[in-house]
Amino acid sequence: MRRAAAAAAVAPADPQLLAAAFESAIASRSPRLGRAAHARALRLIAPALPPFICAHLVNLYSKLDLPAAAAAALASDPHPTVVSYTAFISGAAQHGRPLPALSAFAGMLRLGLRPNDFTFPSAFKAAASAPLRSTIGPQVHSLAIRFGYLPVDPFVSCAALDMYFKTGRLKLARHLFGEMPNRNVVAWNAVMTNAVLDGRPLETIEAYFGLREAGGLPNVVSVCAFFNACAGAMYLSLGEQFHGFVVKCGFEMDVSVLNSMVDFYGKCRCAGKARAVFDGMGVRNSVSWCSMVAAYAQNGAEEEAFAAYLGARRSGEEPTDFMVSSALTTCAGLLGLHLGRALHAVAVRSCIDANIFVASALVDMYGKCGCVEDAEQIFYETPQRNLVTWNAMIGGYAHIGDAQNALLVFDDMIRSGETAPNYITLVNVITSCSRGGLTKDGYELFETMRERFGIEPRTEHYACVVDLLGRAGMEEQAYEVIQGMPMRPSISVWGALLGACKMHGKTELGRIAAEKLFELDPQDSGNHVLLSNMFASAGRFQAISGPNTDTHTQTNKKPLPKDPGCSWVTWKNVVHVFRAKDTKHEMYNEIQALLSKLRKQMQAAGYMPDTQYSLYDLEEEEKESEVFQHSEKLALAFGLICIPPGVPIRIMKNLRICVDCHRAFKFISGIVGREIIVRDNNRFHHFKQYQCSCGDYW
Repeated sequence: MRRAAAAAAVAPADPQLLAAAFESAIASRSPRLGRAAHARALRLIAPALPPFICAHLVNLYSKLDLPAAAAAALASDPHPTVVSYTAFISGAAQHGRPLPALSAFAGMLRLGLRPNDFTFPSAFKAAASAPLRSTIGPQVHSLAIRFGYLPVDPFVSCAALDMYFKTGRLKLARHLFGEMPNRNVVAWNAVMTNAVLDGRPLETIEAYFGLREAGGLPNVVSVCAFFNACAGAMYLSLGEQFHGFVVKCGFEMDVSVLNSMVDFYGKCRCAGKARAVFDGMGVRNSVSWCSMVAAYAQNGAEEEAFAAYLGARRSGEEPTDFMVSSALTTCAGLLGLHLGRALHAVAVRSCIDANIFVASALVDMYGKCGCVEDAEQIFYETPQRNLVTWNAMIGGYAHIGDAQNALLVFDDMIRSGETAPNYITLVNVITSCSRGGLTKDGYELFETMRERFGIEPRTEHYACVVDLLGRAGMEEQAYEVIQGMPMRPSISVWGALLGACKMHGKTELGRIAAEKLFELDPQDSGNHVLLSNMFASAGRFQAISGPNTDTHTQTNKKPLPKDPGCSWVTWKNVVHVFRAKDTKHEMYNEIQALLSKLRKQMQAAGYMPDTQYSLYDLEEEEKESEVFQHSEKLALAFGLICIPPGVPIRIMKNLRICVDCHRAFKFISGIVGREIIVRDNNRFHHFKQYQCSCGDYW
């Protein structure tokens, strides 16, 4: 490619050789070579370039996305042709500049030049990106009819069809499709791909079968669209049958088809089948790796997803916005802050950190890892925000129970007009109000969400509002909300009520909630533990172990597997896991010695163990020893021994932190002067200087 440009620099004024040099510069995407060939042409053919060379120059600069140079080349042509104008219009349309493209189209018409079958598709492509409610598209359509290209020319017809779909004029698109005398596979593909993009998967499937009934043969685009539609509609069985057809017809050799299959199985919750397709690929590209990472991430397999990302990097793939954003999602699920920070550095180094998808994933990752300050910095530095960005920031505040800031960001979102809230937005806001104690604000939002935002309350919203009222000690009102639900209450709804009843000692209402939970999920031991703890708190130990108690009869007297409470700390890339009364850790003696020392210091500072939730009817001294061997206290002692001063100690726990550990951590944070961050299965707690970020409201 470089030889033609080099030859043009030394050869006499051979127009064909100059044209070859321009084409070489386009193929190599090299503006430098293109400008060198242009300079040589000016020296050899001055003072005026012939129309043939002018058209090539316009094409060169248009395809290299140099709009100013392309416009100058077009303006310098004393006798522009339809070829020059079409090259300019095509380049501007392909590079997302619809207004210059349409302006040039109008200028060409004013000169009396007749558009050809290449001009109209480019004009339709530009019209598809024109501002909403623009009449440009229909005007170009009428011109194409006048010049005889519609509806007979399939190339022009497909471009017009795609324009109508992309501008939301579905009725006009379907009317044009019905008028087309020759519907080729490109026309059917326009229907299918646009239906997928618009979230109408059933229409895609119907169009595919329409193509087959008309005797048409699908191509790679058709096959990918069908898999995307099956993924969107969660039609696993249909997609699996289509997989067999694809193999039979030989499409399984195409990397794009295989990528769409990986995506399909991932979205249909079949990560193993997605991996089988991925492993069978002879050739993989960046999309292949991104699809595999996303397939794992969508199915909660965060470790496998991150391993797939590392595999992509080891294979030589450069990080893309989609790959990095998917990998960041896995860090949020793993609560892997150190992994997330490493990916943030990769994004900065690859100059994709400002990409809206990467920025949104970063806000989400930092928010879910409890680093709301980092999430704020990225959020406010992002020049453009979408719905995911706003939801991620509000969700970050919800995780730490900062209701005030969550409401401020929510109000900013409404005022900005950038995007309208969706049901996830309201789940996050109501959750933040629940965890932050703003009961009135959260309940008012729930009551008015249908009128203000046109969003019908879902089960998730009811679960949030039951939790909101329950935390505020309004269990009876929460029960009334449940009784008024238009749908069947879910496990999360009854679970929120049971948790509130345990918190405030409402044993009878708690028993009702527990009975409903036993019906919905009789094998979940957590519900039995909650009910037992509630009775233990009230001193009703006979209700726990009595032969007629519901905790036994509801499970047919079969022992239930109980998820053991555990806490873990990561230090030097090793995860140290602790369980209550754990004696197996190699540093057991050092941990017990430090706990004994801390206990004396805490008692001197006014700490008294809270034993109200001890499950067994033990002596008070035994209860105190029991609560001081909880897993989170063991993990904290290990962190204090190993993690250097000044570094926050981050503890993860698979259950909610107990009342006594919460109180103890406040004392310890002040005594040792350390920041302690606990992520339980509900939210983050930031302990510092005898205080917790939750304000003792969790």
